[in-house]
Amino acid sequence: MRDLKDGKKRSRTRANRRVRKKEPRNWGQLLRRLTRTVLLLAFAGLVVVAGFLAGRLLLDWGYFKVDTIRVVANERVSRDEIVALSDIRPGDGIFDLNLERIGRKIEENPWIAAARVRRIFPGEVVIEVKERVPGAILSLGYLYYVDWEGEIFKLLSPEDRLDYPVITGITQEDLTRQPDRVRRRLRQAMLLLRQLKGRRSLTLEDISEVHVGRDGGFELTTYVGGVPIRLGYGHFAAKLDRLEKVYKELRPQLMALKYIDLNVSDRVIVSVATPQTVGKG
Repeated sequence: MRDLKDGKKRSRTRANRRVRKKEPRNWGQLLRRLTRTVLLLAFAGLVVVAGFLAGRLLLDWGYFKVDTIRVVANERVSRDEIVALSDIRPGDGIFDLNLERIGRKIEENPWIAAARVRRIFPGEVVIEVKERVPGAILSLGYLYYVDWEGEIFKLLSPEDRLDYPVITGITQEDLTRQPDRVRRRLRQAMLLLRQLKGRRSLTLEDISEVHVGRDGGFELTTYVGGVPIRLGYGHFAAKLDRLEKVYKELRPQLMALKYIDLNVSDRVIVSVATPQTVGKG
């Protein structure tokens, strides 16, 4: 009985199985897809090659060659000096220029604080510079220009102007051993001088020297009479405001003054020199 049942099950299983027929491949459709893909790839390749050839043709023809070099914002340094530093020549390929390297090369001139070089297609190069403006002279045995940001940037040459306040009290040893401290002091000194710009009574032209004390305090010296003006630390604007209120009356007496002290709050202390001291001037 068991064999008969097994035989029935196997016959039912075979009967329930579906016979799958293999469908024939549509070779025509496959061929059309392959042809379309090959044509698209060939077209893309032709576009790339055509673009490359067109670019080479433009470059060889001179369309992207430098024909104009324009210098912007220069006053002290001549255009010819800046162009010579850039080493850019008419006819150079505009894409061959390393703009950052050219900018750094131009900045080797001590008067140039920053240089930005740009391409303007098809053939123009623009060099925009920011020049340094001297605000004082630092005495370190030799004389150096200091700009309004407190940066030492140039050793004075015989043709350079000397009509700037001189910063004293800083030595070459200080600059070597404590460069960060010296930079801070120079920035403070230039901030103090900046406070004199635009004033009516006590002006930048009235000052011949800024002394940086060993304790960090500051002292101005008047151009007329060489009178020290003691300012100490900080709050320069408020101290100079107090002095300016009376400076118009003090100016005619400068030759008879020993010093002016602004370190006492709300006071302007004036010390008068003895007759013997006045006579020595």
